[in-house]
Amino acid sequence: MARVLIVEARYYAHLNDMLLAGARRALDGHDVEVITVPGALEVPGAISLASDGGEFDAYVGLGVVIRGETYHFEIVAGESARGIMALTMDGLPVGNGILTVENEAQAIVRADPGQGDKGGDAARAALALLQLQERFA
Repeated sequence: MARVLIVEARYYAHLNDMLLAGARRALDGHDVEVITVPGALEVPGAISLASDGGEFDAYVGLGVVIRGETYHFEIVAGESARGIMALTMDGLPVGNGILTVENEAQAIVRADPGQGDKGGDAARAALALLQLQERFA
């Protein structure tokens, strides 16, 4: 049983509820803790801070970024993904479940555990990376 930290950016609570439901279902049987941060940009930082204590085996980042009328979408989408990738390249098993979409309809399809199940996918990715880490340790 792995100890997994889910860090969720709860900007769109109704969408995050679906992502979280999928992630929890995929992590059934594991010890899971959930913390909430203000937005997607804070997800990698929270994972980094949590990893310093060595309390968790794997991490899942969840959130939704919907394109708006400004360049802010590109910054949030790109930098949150870059931050999670940097953590992964540093050897942390992190599943990226931060959706970057054009509109709410796309987010619903991807977040819904009965459709895209991207929360579940992110959780399964974190567990797969944890297995690789254990294999190559």
